[in-house]
Amino acid sequence: MTRRAVTSSRAPAALGPYSQAVVAGGFVFCSGTAGIDPATGSAPDGIEAQTEQALLNLAAVLGAAGASMDDLVRTTIFYADVDDFAALNAVYARHMPDPPPARSAPANVRLPRGLLVSIDAIAVLPSPH
Repeated sequence: MTRRAVTSSRAPAALGPYSQAVVAGGFVFCSGTAGIDPATGSAPDGIEAQTEQALLNLAAVLGAAGASMDDLVRTTIFYADVDDFAALNAVYARHMPDPPPARSAPANVRLPRGLLVSIDAIAVLPSPH
């Protein structure tokens, strides 16, 4: 099986030794994407703004791989405070296709740099036409 790394300048650079995403076997495996603004390198305040930015970053990485949010089959949302679930979920719902992907959402996770949310994902590459 071949695999290739995916990088988008429209998403923050990896904070460690990992790829933003890897394409293998017809799937796109996206690393955890935080709510960091790639232009400034900092995260906005609040769970809604960080979730919005994380989803924009995820869309950018998917686009660089040749996929989109419509191709998502699985996401995992790691977030710092269980009390933020309703606000996070409202932002997330606006970005998801119908039907939405399968998902898990572990809470009370300590994220690097004091971040509030990180979202990883798996998407299926669209069939070439």
